[in-house]
Amino acid sequence: MSELGVAEPLVPVIRTLTTEEQLLGLIEYAPQLTGEVLLALYDGKPFDEVRDEVTAPVAAPEPVDPEDFRTAAERPATVVTTSDDALREALEAGDFGRWKVFLHPAQSKLVERRYSGPARVGGGPGTGKTIVALHRVRHLVSQLPPGHTKPVLLTTYNKNLAADLRSRLLELGGEQLLSRVEVSHVDQLALRVVREAEPGSRKQTIDDSQAVREWRAMLDELGESGWDAEFLHDEWTQVILGQAVGTRTDYFRARRAGRGKNVGRSDRAAIWQLTERFTQRLDRLGRQTWDQVAERAARLEIGREQRIRAIEQQREEAGGLDNIHLQDGSGGWLRYRYRHIVVDEAQDLRPAHWKMLRAMTAREADDLFLVGDTHQRIYKNQVTLGSLGINIRGRSAKLSLSYRTTRQILRSALKVLGEETYDDLDGSSETLAGYRSVLSGGAPGMHPCPDWQSEREAIAAHILAWDAHPDERIAHERIAICVPTNLMASELGNTLVEHGVRALEIGADGARGESGVHIGTMFRFKGLEYQRMIIAGVSDGLVPREQVNQLRQVDPARYRRELQRARSLLFVAVTRARDSLDIFWHGTPSPFLHRLPS
Repeated sequence: MSELGVAEPLVPVIRTLTTEEQLLGLIEYAPQLTGEVLLALYDGKPFDEVRDEVTAPVAAPEPVDPEDFRTAAERPATVVTTSDDALREALEAGDFGRWKVFLHPAQSKLVERRYSGPARVGGGPGTGKTIVALHRVRHLVSQLPPGHTKPVLLTTYNKNLAADLRSRLLELGGEQLLSRVEVSHVDQLALRVVREAEPGSRKQTIDDSQAVREWRAMLDELGESGWDAEFLHDEWTQVILGQAVGTRTDYFRARRAGRGKNVGRSDRAAIWQLTERFTQRLDRLGRQTWDQVAERAARLEIGREQRIRAIEQQREEAGGLDNIHLQDGSGGWLRYRYRHIVVDEAQDLRPAHWKMLRAMTAREADDLFLVGDTHQRIYKNQVTLGSLGINIRGRSAKLSLSYRTTRQILRSALKVLGEETYDDLDGSSETLAGYRSVLSGGAPGMHPCPDWQSEREAIAAHILAWDAHPDERIAHERIAICVPTNLMASELGNTLVEHGVRALEIGADGARGESGVHIGTMFRFKGLEYQRMIIAGVSDGLVPREQVNQLRQVDPARYRRELQRARSLLFVAVTRARDSLDIFWHGTPSPFLHRLPS
């Protein structure tokens, strides 16, 4: 192995390795070249190829000066360890944007296949799920007859991601492709459906945090101290709205599997009364929640689908003749909104979203195509698609090769998840078994700090150190920092500005500017990708938040759900990085970090 550049003292240790876990553990502390050689051999490359492709390009042309630290530091940070020419070319092209739309030939069959009904593609972060979705959209458009309509819908769960999908679709196929596709986040779509049906409505739509504040205000006004506002909001959204429960009797019969806290008949009666008061309160204030909008849109679209199917049935019974009066009574919407629907980040849609989307397209071949990973679910919307009329059995595929995140970062990300069990959107469990990367780089940096002020200063110094080194300097918009709260984002942004580093906060529409380090809460980075990622404030009480820890005794089942969601959120943040990851905290580190090397 010495001919390949493997450190001689490690050879006896290497000979004892029997698993990939042991190999990756050694590589975290081994010299970089040793790690690259071992990974290439583990991936099955012949000795001569490893020597020519891994060792020879970095071999020193003259004797090495062991004191020349500058030359040693200039070696590349991330190395592609695959012999796949197409993949290597995309990843080593030097164009950070190119691989964001790169479709591997092995993924083409998922894109071009004809599916007899709804289909799903899963896989861990960086495996190309979104890229498959984008190319699927282009493929579906290529099969359309000429026209000027937009019969293909590309949707996801928030405005920020929808804007990113639009820009990537534009890069992939230009304005000609976009002219046949509607790109919309699913709540925006639901709100449009409701406003079409209720054009005079001027209700303000509020998010979950605003809704919980309204719950608290109502409980205070009523003097109700025995109920938790977040619990009531979850019960209302996940059970009552989620199952379209319309009466108190129906609520007594509603399923609450996995909800945790036992709710007897008397409690359900009290909860129902409180939810009625709450909806009346919202009506009086001229407000509605996104869950209400989604449920209303679902009912409207299901009603339209029923009218369409009634007309189709009547036509069949009449030997192909139309009933003019029946069509007149339909209000003119005698067609489905879309021919094809493609959903990105499917794991974060509400049940009502799925009911709405199911009704928006005919139940035919290639109707629904969804991509997602339940390990990255950051909201509370756990669904079983089969129960909502979306049958993906036999039409599911899984991607396992990551070409965004290095093996070292990937290993840390999997440790963040711990031993949690995740569903597959259809009632069964799903794992990341076989999930691996073709990139190798340095181990994540772990940075403890005494307090939040010193943590902010350390982050600024870290970025300035990159800027000071010509070989480490990159455009600041390729660097991102995520934090647990909006206040922390603002405070950290101010600290960066004080040190001459421009910071761009990420809002609902993306980064507010063109040049600068992107900064925002962990929720804002879902679906985004950066060369370098800094995660700040990963302290106990912030990740997970202290309110979650307080649930441990009073509601263990809800505690487990919230804890899993917090793990998924950190997992998402960690896997946004391609080349490097640095984790900062102050005080006591998050318990999610205890399995990571310090």
